[in-house]
Amino acid sequence: AVEWLPASGRNRIESMVGERGDWCISRQRTWGVPIPVFYHRQTGDVLLNADTLSHIQALIAEHGADVWWERDEAGLLPPAYAAEAAQWRKGTDTMDVWFDSGSSWAGVLGGIQGSKPRAAELHYPADLYLEGSDQHRGWFQSSLLTSVAVNGHAPYKRVLTHGFTLDEKGRKMSKSLGNVVDPAVLVEGGKNEKQEPPYGADVLRLWVSSVDYSADVPLGPGIVKQLADVYRKVRNTARYLLGNLHDFDPRPQAAGGNAIPYEELPLLDQWMLERTASLIDAVGADFERYEFYRFFQALQNFCVVDLSNVYLDIAKDRLYVSAANDVRRRSCQTVLALVVERLAGLIAPVLCHMAEDIWQNLPYPVAERSVFERGWPTAPLEAPMAQVLELRALINRQLEQCRSQGDLGASLEAQVNLELGADTSPELRAALALLENSPHPSVDNLADWLLVSKLTLAQGPASEASVLTEASEAGVRVQISKAPGTKCERCWHYDSDIGSHSAHPTLCGRCVGVLA
Repeated sequence: AVEWLPASGRNRIESMVGERGDWCISRQRTWGVPIPVFYHRQTGDVLLNADTLSHIQALIAEHGADVWWERDEAGLLPPAYAAEAAQWRKGTDTMDVWFDSGSSWAGVLGGIQGSKPRAAELHYPADLYLEGSDQHRGWFQSSLLTSVAVNGHAPYKRVLTHGFTLDEKGRKMSKSLGNVVDPAVLVEGGKNEKQEPPYGADVLRLWVSSVDYSADVPLGPGIVKQLADVYRKVRNTARYLLGNLHDFDPRPQAAGGNAIPYEELPLLDQWMLERTASLIDAVGADFERYEFYRFFQALQNFCVVDLSNVYLDIAKDRLYVSAANDVRRRSCQTVLALVVERLAGLIAPVLCHMAEDIWQNLPYPVAERSVFERGWPTAPLEAPMAQVLELRALINRQLEQCRSQGDLGASLEAQVNLELGADTSPELRAALALLENSPHPSVDNLADWLLVSKLTLAQGPASEASVLTEASEAGVRVQISKAPGTKCERCWHYDSDIGSHSAHPTLCGRCVGVLA
C-alpha cells in the first residue's frame, strides 16, 4: 500500500480518481511529444503496431523528437511499408503533458519490462514522489493511472505533498503585488544590506525545517530574522562547547588522553548524554517521517533548555573553578566533546554549513575529514534523573520569587531546605538516593544540581524567622533562606571558612586547594 504524507492525501487522491471520466491523451497543439500514429488517407484506419513503434523509437533515439515533424511519411515508416507510404498520413496530435510526465516512471526508473533505470541507485517503484498539493489531480494521478494500467500497481511507495509559499501576510506571491521573496536575496543579501542582510543558506534551510509544509507557509524578512536568532543560539552553543575543549584530548586516560569512561561519569554527565541520545532518537524518527519541523523544535529545546539552562549552567563551576586536570573538569569535557560531535552530525542534514564549521574547528584530531563522513550519531541512553530536574524547576520558581521581592540576587546566595513528606514519589526518592550514593560527590551533590550554596534534607521545617519563601508540591516542601557565610571571590559560593586561609583570605577552602 502507498503511504500518503500527510494521511489526508489518500482521501484526496481517491476522490479525484473515483470521480474522473475517461482520459483523452491526445492534444491538438503545435508543440509537444508527438503521438506516433499513421492514418490511412482513404479509410481512416490506424497504423500503430510493434514494427512502426520500434522503428520510430529508433529514429527519435538517433535524431531527436523533432524527426517526426521534419520528415514525411516515407522517411518515418519502416521499410516494410515504404512502398505504400503515399497511402498513409502521419498524425499531428501531441501527447497530453500529464501523460508525458505521468509515464516518467517508465523512462527514468525502468518500470517497463526489459528497460533499465537511468542510474544504478534508482528502482521501480520509487521510494518517494514529492510535489505540491495541486498534483493530486496532476502528476500523482497521471503516474498512478499509467503505472496501474501497465503493471497493476502504483509507481511509488510514498507520496509527500507540500503546500505553497505565501508572503508574511498570507497572500499569494505575485509580481503585481511586489511581494515576491527572492531566496537568493535572503541568502546573499540585497543591494541595501541594512534592509536586506545576507542570512546565508543555513538560515533559509532552517526556515524550511521549521514549518509544517503540509499546509501553505508564510515567508518574509520578519520570519527569517526570527529564525536567524535561533540559528545564532545554536551556533553560540556550539562555540561555547568548542571553546571549553581547547585543552582536551579525547583519547581514553589509559592511552594518555583525558576522556573519562562512561561508566565512571557522574550522574549529571550521564544524564546529559541520555538527553543527547533521546534527541538523536527523536530527530531520527522525525526525519524518517519527514516531519522536519519537529527537528527544529527539538533542536531549539535541547540547546536552550537541556544544554544552556540546565547542564552548562551547573557545569560552569566545574569548568572555570576546578583545576585543569581535575577529574571533575575532565568528566565535563568528556561530555562536551561527545555532545558537540553528535550535535554536528545531528544538524548536518539541515544546517550543513554550520555542521561542517563545527567539525573543522574541533580542537583535537578526529578520523573523519568531514562531518558527512561520520554518519548518523549515536549516544548512550541511561540515567533516570528527570525527577531531580522537576525539583530544580520548583526551586527555581521560588528563587525567582525571592529575586522579584529583592531578597536575593544570584541563586548562589541561597540556602535550600527540603522536607520530604509521606507522599513524596518513590522515583524522586530513588533519584536523590542515586545522588547521595554517587562516587562523585564533587559533582553529584544536590546543591550543585540546584545551583545553590547550601542544601539540607530536613526531617522538619526550618526556622520561620530565616525563611524568605516556601512552597509545597508533589510531596516536597521547599524553603528558601539566605546562605550563611561569606561570598568566595573566585567561585561565588557562600561558605563559613572564608577568611581562615592566610594566603587567600577572600577564597573558600576548595578554591585555595585548587590554587595550591
